[in-house]
Amino acid sequence: MKTESIWRADVQQSVFRELVEAFSRPGDIRDLGARIDSASAQRAVLATLMDGEITLADPHGQIAEGDWPLLQVTPGASESARYVVADGRRAPDIQPALGSLDSPEFGATVLIEVDRLGEGELLLNLAGPGIDGERVLRVAGLQPGWLTRRAEWVSCFPLGVDLLLSDARRIVALPRTTRISA
Repeated sequence: MKTESIWRADVQQSVFRELVEAFSRPGDIRDLGARIDSASAQRAVLATLMDGEITLADPHGQIAEGDWPLLQVTPGASESARYVVADGRRAPDIQPALGSLDSPEFGATVLIEVDRLGEGELLLNLAGPGIDGERVLRVAGLQPGWLTRRAEWVSCFPLGVDLLLSDARRIVALPRTTRISA
């Protein structure tokens, strides 16, 4: 039986470098396609970031049953998990962990799967650290309620969440420091 490439260390290191670039340059679309074979970008990110110390919530049932043992994570509730996987086409029906003033780094990373990055009807104007001036991001398949909820979640900075949007092959990071207007 051949192991999917996303479970190999060299592929995970490559995906991790793309994640670092994505969070360093919010709104910059990073293509993982050449590295991850037929796996989705979200699965590749999960394979890269998860380990036995991580709690992961999957309120929308995004993760295949066979992937849970490979991820080696502890399933958790959205309110307390370090990572939350969500379907961007659905209305946001979760309340992720926002961290605390003593430990804002415990705010969740929410991985939201969308239809397409770089095209679509939703136009996001981005500004903040890592963006020279302003950047425009188009997204298809993101229910606008996610932006409203994100604004609430990051309103008490440094508390908040970091978002990682993904389509089939690409990712884009929206850290809590990024200002978004539609």
